[in-house]
Amino acid sequence: MSGPILVFDSGIGGLSILDEIRQVLPDKQYYYLFDNARLPYGELEEQVLITGCKALISSIVKRIDASLVVIACNTASTLVLPALREVLNIPVVGVVPAIKPAAALSRNKHIGVLATPGTIRRPYTHELIEQFGGDCKVELYGSSELVILSERKAAGIDILQADIAKILNPIKCSGLDTLVLGCTHFPMLKVEIQDYLGGNVLLLDSAKAVAARVTSLCFQLDETNRNRNKSKDEVSGSESKEMIALYTSEEISDGLKNTLAKIGFSNIEKVQTG
Repeated sequence: MSGPILVFDSGIGGLSILDEIRQVLPDKQYYYLFDNARLPYGELEEQVLITGCKALISSIVKRIDASLVVIACNTASTLVLPALREVLNIPVVGVVPAIKPAAALSRNKHIGVLATPGTIRRPYTHELIEQFGGDCKVELYGSSELVILSERKAAGIDILQADIAKILNPIKCSGLDTLVLGCTHFPMLKVEIQDYLGGNVLLLDSAKAVAARVTSLCFQLDETNRNRNKSKDEVSGSESKEMIALYTSEEISDGLKNTLAKIGFSNIEKVQTG
């Protein structure tokens, strides 16, 4: 497969998706693009989000000659996939809240979806609930505060349990047994969330499903390239394993830079949003 994989999110939440993909595809090259200048996405107007994501992602795809894009953001995935697929001629993979497995695994048929306010409002989310959660009691919880706490944790700032408790208290009091983490930021706080809700609440996210889809598409792309090279009597070279992070804000904290470096990013740079 020629060209790197581009993973996109509004902030550091997509790193939870990237980590899962790297576990099954360790030999690929990755770019991680996070639009932290406009964080949190869950509070943006829909057309602003669509227009901004379309312009930013398509420009970076062209610049790095990406072979596949992962929209590692539930909020963006519910809106921008059709617009991106209109302008890109490479596969684009989105993130879907794990409502289907949650409904299947819930012991008491009582589940919750914890996501950004934007994802909670989207018709797409409600369609998933109608399609897969019809036999369950489904409760929706919107939080932008957890996105900010996730960003703070990635920057090396301690997270207070009192802050987690304030946000999650309604969930703890609800009696549900399965909670969908419907924002890719939230698995970054999985330990804190699990500690507060207790071991009787199952937490689910979409990372493994996204990684499986990306793996399937990469296999197809690799097969296509091998067949093309055979017909041309060419041999493709090995892909670089270098990881590069791109951000859109004026600057990022030293703590976040250190976190990205520990993950394995060899280069971290600012990009223009236009």
